[in-house]
This record gives sequence, structure tokens and C-alpha cells, in this order.
Amino acid sequence: MTYEINETHDPELKSWVESANDPNTDFPIQNLPFFRFRLDDPGEHDLWENCGIAIGDTMLNVRRLFDEEMFSYINNVSKSLFGNYEMFCEALYRVQWGNGDVDGEYRTEEMRQLRVYISRVFRDDFPLNFQNRIEEGLRPLDGVRFQLPNRIHDYTDFYCSIFHATNVGSMFRPDNPLLPNYKYVPIGYHGRASSIVISGTDIKRPKGQNRSDGEKPPVFIPCKNLDYEMEVGFFVGQGNELGRPIPIGEAEKHIFGLSLVNDWSARDIQAWEYQPLGPFLAKNFATTISPFVVTMEALAPFRTNAFVREEGDPAPLDYLNDEHDQKFGGIDINLEVYIQTQKMRDEKVEPHMLSRSNMKDLYWTIGQMLTHHASGGCNLQTGDLIATGTISGKEKSERGSMLELSWRGTEPIDLPSGETRRFLEDGDEIIMKGYCEREGFRRIGFGECRGRILPAD
Repeated sequence: MTYEINETHDPELKSWVESANDPNTDFPIQNLPFFRFRLDDPGEHDLWENCGIAIGDTMLNVRRLFDEEMFSYINNVSKSLFGNYEMFCEALYRVQWGNGDVDGEYRTEEMRQLRVYISRVFRDDFPLNFQNRIEEGLRPLDGVRFQLPNRIHDYTDFYCSIFHATNVGSMFRPDNPLLPNYKYVPIGYHGRASSIVISGTDIKRPKGQNRSDGEKPPVFIPCKNLDYEMEVGFFVGQGNELGRPIPIGEAEKHIFGLSLVNDWSARDIQAWEYQPLGPFLAKNFATTISPFVVTMEALAPFRTNAFVREEGDPAPLDYLNDEHDQKFGGIDINLEVYIQTQKMRDEKVEPHMLSRSNMKDLYWTIGQMLTHHASGGCNLQTGDLIATGTISGKEKSERGSMLELSWRGTEPIDLPSGETRRFLEDGDEIIMKGYCEREGFRRIGFGECRGRILPAD
């Protein structure tokens, strides 16, 4: 699957929405991510009818694009992007109602056309009379109540950073950090879709069984070793029928776009419960995602090769091996994690960066994750969320979890407020950011994924 670099990626493009021209914005005209929202204005429709597009520091309800006169103008200028207005409306409805129709159908070419259409709407050479129509519908992003970007039916979390897996394995199995299957199988587990929450939602410290003293029975207490995990998630646009796998060469046709993910983890609960079947209560209490879905089309300039495996590592098995995926399956996304404690907020101390990593360091591509997920016949559905697992790099400064940064709590982290952290404490807020940069293209971003820890009941 090739996402072409076209007129929508031109770094010289300017928008009549002036804030979109700010070099520091996450949402220039070259991005145009989608999200869902609820407004305080009682005149607006409710949750699932409200699909927005972010542009600069403003947003537009996609319903404003249903304008036949505007469509005719753009279609003529763009040499018949869509065959007719009905085709255009169908494509827009698919995005508005969850990136697919009732059958989960998603058309990559339609998304390309729709992106060109929306880009033309916001360009600075768009006719003033149409600009005025659109401007009436613009609202500031800081006045929006964000909702989950999709109806998330299912959630799967992978474990695709070899640096993270090696770090964690070294803590528990220093002589054998990576199990034999890791370089053959994209490891994952089924998460809990019902406890996925939108950025800005407070997270209550979970309770669970703790057996930190191996000489005594476990006790049921609030989590002591609460952690974050810096991840990226992707949404399924088009599903597959039960029993029908998705070939690796077609995998990205089924992916709509990416968001940031914080898969909160209760490490002390996890250490006791995970054997023999893996995480359960340690993971299902909350997962935070960012509201903005950056489309695969927007990410075209930032594709890179898949992770270069060390000499002697096995090649992916045939069903996971594709020449194009090996050449372009990686995505160059810079990821940052910040912390702000209650004391830092009280003293007006800015959030402190804990780590910086990059998605291109994943051992498995998102195409391989999706193909492996469906390889046994599992039927993925429009709106399913699949996450990468913690993204860490080689260096200590690139570790994507507190477990790694503090090395299981043995190396406390110093904060500018004079505090230290081994794991997260009540009142701590974790803020995650992501952005793409490449010479010759405009920087685009993912917004923020943030959550603050509240005490257990």
C-alpha cells in the first residue's frame, strides 16, 4: 500500500485560517486530523453526529462541508475529484459515522479524494464567499469537549518494542530477557474497550491483589507501583469477514489513522496476576487516548523502512513479509512524555520531560500487527483500536515507561521540584505528545494525551 505524496503535503501551502500557518501548531493545513466532540451549545447535535476537523487552533464540524455549490466549484478546479455530489456525500458520511458504513467498508481512494477536497476548502486562495460560509462554522478548539474518536468495539495491545521487551525481560529474567517467540511473533493481548477514556479524564488509582512479600499471602490494597506506557494506537477503517485473513500487502488498506495511547499499568498487581495467562486487572482499569486521529494519508511524508533487524535475527515468516512493508512500513513519529506533580502545579513549575522516543524503533510494523491479528481468522471491525505497546529506544532517555526509567523502582527519578519518583503518585499528571518532522515537509502533530492520578476510593 502506497500513500502518495500529493498537493496536500506541499510545505508552501497556506491557509486562510491564520493560526494554521503558525510553525508551532500541531494542526497546519497539511495535517487535517479528525476527531469527535460534544459542544456546550444545546443547539448542536449529540455525540456521534459531531465529527470535527482540526485546523490551527480551531475546528470545523464536517457537516459544514455538505454544500453542493461549494462541491461544484472544487470539483471543477480539482478535475472531478468525485464523479458526483452523491459520491462525495457518501464518502463524507463514512467519516462522519465512524470511518466506515454499516458493513465496515472503507475506501482508501475516497479518503485521498476527500483529503484533497478539505485541503482546498482551507487554502488561502479559496474564494472569499465560500471562506465566509465556512468561517461561520469555525469554533475554538479550547471550547470543545472531546469524545472518543470512534465507537471502539475491541481493543488489542501489542508488545512491539524490542528495546522495551528487553528492558523488562532483563529485570525479571536477566539471563534470558527475550523469550524465543519474540522475534517470530508480534506479541499482544486483548485489552478492555469499555475502560478506554479520552485525554483529560482523571484516572482513579486501582486496587488489586499485591504480594510484594513472598513469605505472606497476598493483600487487596491500592496499587503501589502505578505506571504509564507511551504508545501509539491505530484505528481499523475496514474490517474483514470472520475466517478470512488480511494479507500483509493489503494490511494498510484497513487502517484509518493513528492516535496517541497511554496504557496505564498497575505493576505490582501485574507481577502477581500475569502468570500464566498475562495481564488482567493490572491493565483493564483505564487506557487514555488522544482525541485526534491523524490519517494515514497525512503521514505519507513520514514513512520509513521497517526496523532493521540485527544480523542473525530471523526474517519475518512469509505471511508477515512484504517488500513494500519492509521498505515503507515504519513511521517516523517523535514521542515525548512529561510529568507534572501536584507540587509542581502549586508552585507553577512547568511539566518536566521524562523521556523521548520514536515509533520507527518498533520491531514490528503496524501492517504486521494487523495482519497477524487477523491471520487466524479473527474478524476485525471498523473502529477497533490496536496499540503498539510501550515504545522505547536504546538509550535510557528513550524509555517509554516509569518501570524502565526507574529500573523497577531501584533508580529514583529526580524532578525539578525537588521531588523524586519511582512510580506515579496521587496528583501526578502524565502528558504525552507526538509529532512528525522531515526536511522538505511541514511539521504535523498529534495533540496531547494526558491524565491525572486520583486517589483510590
